[in-house]
Amino acid sequence: QVHLVESGGGLVQPGGSLRLSCASPGGTLDYYSIGWFRQAPGKEREGVGGLSNSDGSAYVADSVRGRFTISRNNAKNTVYLQINSLKPEDTAVYYCATDPRLRYVSFDPSDYAIWGQGTQVTVSS
Repeated sequence: QVHLVESGGGLVQPGGSLRLSCASPGGTLDYYSIGWFRQAPGKEREGVGGLSNSDGSAYVADSVRGRFTISRNNAKNTVYLQINSLKPEDTAVYYCATDPRLRYVSFDPSDYAIWGQGTQVTVSS
């Protein structure tokens, strides 16, 4: 049974970087597409990117392209979200999600059934 756990969030100054991790202690992620989302206070959950199981490709939203990178380490059963050049507007709770029915990356949260607990990212000087 896949169970997702995010980590790596924290308080960082503008311009800094963070690497968020999404691990599955209970089962392999090898056969799952993974989506990354964020939710800022008072805003809807927003898809920022993901990793497709069907072709192994990583996709990021236009709004964060060039700053966000997604990768996978199969040996560690972990998917990463690297965030560079952090801005105050990146402040949010970041979630990873998956669904056994998905073979591609969706930016729609309703397409995902399994979610982690989230990790807080705060960008402030």
